[in-house]
Amino acid sequence: MMAFTTHCCTSLRRKYAVWLLALLLWSWGLLSHAQVAPATTSSSVELTELRLERADKALVLNSVLRLELGSSLEEALLKGVAIHFVVQAEVYRDRWYWSDQQVASSSRYYRLIYQPLTRRWRLSMSREPLSSAGLGNSLSQNFDTLTEALALVRRVYGWPVVDMAELSRSGRYYLRYHFKLDVNQLPRPFQIATGAQSDWNLGVSRDLGVSLDLIP
Repeated sequence: MMAFTTHCCTSLRRKYAVWLLALLLWSWGLLSHAQVAPATTSSSVELTELRLERADKALVLNSVLRLELGSSLEEALLKGVAIHFVVQAEVYRDRWYWSDQQVASSSRYYRLIYQPLTRRWRLSMSREPLSSAGLGNSLSQNFDTLTEALALVRRVYGWPVVDMAELSRSGRYYLRYHFKLDVNQLPRPFQIATGAQSDWNLGVSRDLGVSLDLIP
């Protein structure tokens, strides 16, 4: 009886030791994976500054974005996929008796792409939609880093959005600002794959009243 009890206890101790070793190896594997796995970041955009100023015969817009691209967007860029951004500024006249009247509308289009051969980033900007087929009358510039290229997207200064001749001190006006990542410009497979991913649903909007002090 004593021999059977001793054998049973020894067997249990061995099973417990094996189970404990397996648990330690599993925990170590999780820790190692966490240490070597690349950190994932999410896309985000926040409008931190939006104001209008009078310059010559027009109202100009100044805006600043806190824009960060998530890991999936950066990965797509590094694979040669062009990313498009659109900024829209619309000026409306408030009408209590009918829908508000659009007085002016301006847009800026950006196309950002990575060039593997030169390891540089190319940013194109235009007042018309850009496509890979042709960049039209766009202005383009090369940058050594993604941060430098995004700096031009994040900040807009002195952008004319409405002529003074279109405004009257007897009216009430406001500006409607939109910024978004234009997924419609992506290759068709990407449009389908990114439809439900929050990283690609990047945009921000805000309305800003036009002060009478700006209208002569």
